[in-house]
Amino acid sequence: MNRCRVCTTGNAVPFISVEGKDYWRCRRCQATFLDPSQLPDGTSERERYLLHENNPDDPGYRSFLSRLAEPLLERLDPGQEGLDYGCGPGPALACMLVEAGHRVHLYDPFFHPDGCTLERSYDFITCTEVVEHFHNPAREFITLQRLLKPGGWLGIMTCFQTDDASFPNWHYRREPTHVVFYREETFYRIASDFGWLCEIPKKDIVLMRKPLG
Repeated sequence: MNRCRVCTTGNAVPFISVEGKDYWRCRRCQATFLDPSQLPDGTSERERYLLHENNPDDPGYRSFLSRLAEPLLERLDPGQEGLDYGCGPGPALACMLVEAGHRVHLYDPFFHPDGCTLERSYDFITCTEVVEHFHNPAREFITLQRLLKPGGWLGIMTCFQTDDASFPNWHYRREPTHVVFYREETFYRIASDFGWLCEIPKKDIVLMRKPLG
């Protein structure tokens, strides 16, 4: 058994091997993750991300992102300051939130690697189609905890893993840069470990709030 790379306190057991890739499942938080020895290298990741079409002016892409933007905006006070964490080369969600009256900073290890953005704190942080790429999820969530102000919101969009039988052919698994997969239970466990509030307002959308005290 291996220590879970998401919650760190659970034991992970072999889950499935598919197309030469070995996946583990945490008994505690129900996360599924790729064996660390098989993680993609940075060059391959960046090349793959450049193939994504994330045009901020694309109405279809904006509609997709609105699934997170709308419930998050309902919970934000006017004029707040946020961070689009893992924004990619086309930070469409950041544009949408700026249009709604908020200030948004960008961070992405490949396309916006400004370490100064990780030295301040924010009223909200968004991670859209990002957390499934985390090579060390536990460390990333600790970073997000540090960056959030008390009372701040963390908004996540990722496809929830539900049906084990369909996992081998699941399109989300077949994307080569997707290396960790979450169930609803996983996010509730992460929130519980940090003492955060966790809401799932719709499928594949998670909103977590850091307590004020």
